[in-house]
Amino acid sequence: MSRKSVLPAIGAGTPLRFLPEAIRIPEKPLRAIAVGWLTAFPASMLFAAIGAMLLPQAEQPEFRVSGAAAIFALVVFSPVLETLIMGGGLLLLLKIMRPAWAIVVSALGWGIAHSSVAPIWGLVIWWPFLVFSTLFVTWRQRSLGLAFAIPMVVHALQNLLPSLLVAYGARP
Repeated sequence: MSRKSVLPAIGAGTPLRFLPEAIRIPEKPLRAIAVGWLTAFPASMLFAAIGAMLLPQAEQPEFRVSGAAAIFALVVFSPVLETLIMGGGLLLLLKIMRPAWAIVVSALGWGIAHSSVAPIWGLVIWWPFLVFSTLFVTWRQRSLGLAFAIPMVVHALQNLLPSLLVAYGARP
C-alpha cells in the first residue's frame, strides 16, 4: 500500500492478502466495482473452461428462462437476492470468526450451494463469491448500504455476459 488508509485492508496478514487492495480497502467504490469484476469474471470463466475440458460430461446448470426474463433473473433478481442472503450470512459469521475466515466460509458455502444444482458449477462459483464476500466485508467498514450495493453490482456484472448467452440460446 503506497499510502496509509483510514480503514485497514481486509485480509491483511492472511492468505487473502493476494487479492487486490482495491477490493480490500473501502476507499473508491467505482474502482472497487471495476477491480472486483476484473478479479471475479475472467478467473471464473477460466475455471469454467478448465472444468469443461477436464469433465466434458459434467452436468451443467440449466436455466429455464430465456430472453428478457433470463436477463432480469440473472442480472437483477439473482444478484439482489443472493447478495442479501450472503450479507446476512456474513454478518452472522463475523460475530463468531475473523473476517478472512468469514469470507472463506461464505465463498465455500456458496460453492456448495451451487453444486447442489450442478456439481461443476460449485467449482466455478466459489471464486466470484470469494470476491463478493471480500467486497461485502470490506465495505461494511464504511456502511451497510455500500456493503450490500457494491458486491451486488459486481455480481450483476459477473452475470451479464452469461445471461445474454442464456437469453439467446447459447451456453456460457
